[in-house]
Amino acid sequence: MDTLTIFRRAVGWRFHNRITIAVTLLQPMLWLVLYSLTAGPAMKLQGIENYTAFLFPGLVVLVSFSACGSGGMMNYMMKADGSFYRILTAPVRRGSIVLGQMLEAVLCSLFEVAVMAVISLFFSVKFPQPPGCLVLLLVLAGCGAFLAAGLSYGISLALPNEMIYETAMNALALPVFFLSAALFPASQAQGVLGILIRLNPFTYLIGSMRALMVRGEIHPRETAAVILGFLLLGVLAFRWSAGLLEKETRR
Repeated sequence: MDTLTIFRRAVGWRFHNRITIAVTLLQPMLWLVLYSLTAGPAMKLQGIENYTAFLFPGLVVLVSFSACGSGGMMNYMMKADGSFYRILTAPVRRGSIVLGQMLEAVLCSLFEVAVMAVISLFFSVKFPQPPGCLVLLLVLAGCGAFLAAGLSYGISLALPNEMIYETAMNALALPVFFLSAALFPASQAQGVLGILIRLNPFTYLIGSMRALMVRGEIHPRETAAVILGFLLLGVLAFRWSAGLLEKETRR
């Protein structure tokens, strides 16, 4: 019940600050349009017929970091108006506070992914038809957002102000995006770049979503491993954030 209460409160904050949805969606949408128009023709020479569909899973990751980053920003705004400390003095479990805000960030991420999916239809992107495939696509996106939400919440507690927080989130999100298979097939990357891309867990998340979208394929073992791996990483990020919040309580 505590988690649901915090979740509803976070959703209310999001509706009160609707601009955060537009701002976090703007960059991925621009990339979706620009890359589709500029890089699409060149990628056809590489055997990628619909580059927008190829690019979409990578932009899902970018959207998740943007939406979850604004969720972390919520903590700074709540500290400024004093509501953050009122919650800390309430008889609410610290884990419930963190989990409630993380789930709101995941929901916001999935909403923005849905908006981006509608726009991508104008670029001839075809999503997998079987309902099970669409559900699996949302589960994969949600797992990535859950990890991003845990990281952003913890970082917002670890850093002193919004400017440093924004810099840290950009420093995390951009390498995660560019050092992955978001823009081109991982098989094309060689040397040190190839090693870094293969060490990036989001490469495998993007690969699983891309197999569904571009080729309509489900690889049960690989997909299950990706889901379980991201859930484990998300739980670790959650525990880290809850521990930082507990320290905040004792200050």
